[in-house]
Amino acid sequence: MKTLLTYLMFLFGTAVFAQPIPLLEQVATGFDSPVVITNAGDGRIFIAEQGGLIKFIEDGNPAVTFLNISGLISSGGERGLLGLVFHPDYATNGYFYVNYTNTSGATVISRFNVSDTDENTADPDSEIIMLTVSQPFSNHNGGCLQFGPDGYLYIAMGDGGSGGDPNNYAQTLTSYLGKLLRIDVLDDGTYAIPNDNPYAGTANVEEIWAFGLRNPWKFSFDSATGDLWIADVGQNNIEEINKVDGTLPGLNYGWRCYEGDTEYDMSQCGGITGTTMPYAQYTHSETGGCSVTGGYVYRGAMYPGMQGLYFFTDFCSNVVSSIDTEGVMAEVETVNGSNFTTFGEDADGELYITGMSGNIYKIIDVNLGIDDYSSTAFSIYPNPATDYLTIEINTQSSGFAQAYVYDMGGKQLISKKLENTTVNTLDIAGLSSGLYVLALTDENGYKHNYKLSVK
Repeated sequence: MKTLLTYLMFLFGTAVFAQPIPLLEQVATGFDSPVVITNAGDGRIFIAEQGGLIKFIEDGNPAVTFLNISGLISSGGERGLLGLVFHPDYATNGYFYVNYTNTSGATVISRFNVSDTDENTADPDSEIIMLTVSQPFSNHNGGCLQFGPDGYLYIAMGDGGSGGDPNNYAQTLTSYLGKLLRIDVLDDGTYAIPNDNPYAGTANVEEIWAFGLRNPWKFSFDSATGDLWIADVGQNNIEEINKVDGTLPGLNYGWRCYEGDTEYDMSQCGGITGTTMPYAQYTHSETGGCSVTGGYVYRGAMYPGMQGLYFFTDFCSNVVSSIDTEGVMAEVETVNGSNFTTFGEDADGELYITGMSGNIYKIIDVNLGIDDYSSTAFSIYPNPATDYLTIEINTQSSGFAQAYVYDMGGKQLISKKLENTTVNTLDIAGLSSGLYVLALTDENGYKHNYKLSVK
C-alpha cells in the first residue's frame, strides 16, 4: 500500500515561508560533449554537441537529430560547434544561428533555416555565412550566442587564446577578439549595425558592444530585468561573473589589465580607467574550480522559491551554485564527473544543465515554498484504506477550484475539478514511488504548490 507524505499538513492562520532547495533531476542522457541547451519557443529542448550535431528532445522521447554540420567544423580542444540560438520570430521565419570554428580554425557566425517540409529537420543547404573571424590560437573562442531584449544578436568572442592574451587583443579596439559583439540580423542573411552601438560609424569596430573579456564562454540576459550576466573564464586564479544593465554600451571588463578585481598585466594599461569590476568572483584555490560556466536568472513559474536566483557552475569543480539578489553565493549541488559546460532554458523559463557526461539535468526546487494561508483551513493526508490522496477543504474560506499533480519535470499527471463539498479525493494509485507536485488552484487561477513524496 502506498503512503503519501506532505511537507505541509495543516495551516491555520500562520504564514510559512521556505527557502529554496535546488537539486538536479536527470531528464535525458546519451549526448556527446553537449555545449548548448536552448529552445525554439515550443515544447522541444535543443542540444548542440561540440562535434557538430544539433538534436532535440521532447516529452521524454528519444533525441532527434535536427542538423549535422560536422563536415564544416574543426574539432579538438576548444574548437567545434560552440553556439546555437533561435530567432525570436523563429515560428514565423524558421531562422536559427550557429557559432562554430571552421576547418581553418576561424570563428564563423552563420544562419540556417528549418526545412520547408519538416519542422523537425533543418535544411543543411540553407547556410548563409554572416561573419568570419580569424583565430590566432585554438583556444579561447568564446562561442555563446544570445538575442537580447532589444532583438539584436549578441556574440561572445574570446581573446584569441594562448595564455595571458599575448597580443593584448581584449584591450585593442581594432580586433573583434576579447569582445562582445552586437548586430541587427536581417532577413536576407546579412546584418546591420545598431545605431546605438558605441563605435557605430567607425570602421572595423562597429560591431563591438563591450571589450576587455578573456573567454566569455557563456552569457545571458535576465528576462525580467534585462540585466546582462557574463561569466568570464579566468587565467590562473580568479573566475569572474559580471552583472550590468544590459543597455549600457562600451563597457570595459578589464582583461588583461585585471583578472577579476586583481591586477594581472598592467604593461599596456596606462590611461585605462572606468573598468567594470566583477559582480562576484571566486578563486581556484578556494573552490577547486578552473573555468566558470555562466547560466541564467531563474524566471520560470514552476519553482517560486528560485525566482531571481542566478545559477552558474564550474567545469572542474562540478559544483552548481547560485547567486541571490544580494550577491550572496550558495552551493546547490555537486555531480562528480559532469564537467558542466552549459545551462539552458525551455520555452517556459525552466532551467537545465549539462556537461561532458552527456546527461541533461533539470534544476528543480524540492522545497517548492509554502504560501500564506492566513484565512484558509484545509488538510492534506493519505487515506489509509485506499490509494487515494484526500484533500479536505473548508469551502467557506479556501476558494480552491482545481487540483493538479505534476511530476518533477512539470508534466501534468492528474487534474481534477474540486467539487463544492467538504472532502475531495485524488486517486494516486497509478503513481510510482517518487517526488511529485500537488498544485491547488485558487479562484484567481494562482497555483499554490506543495511537494509530495509517494513511497
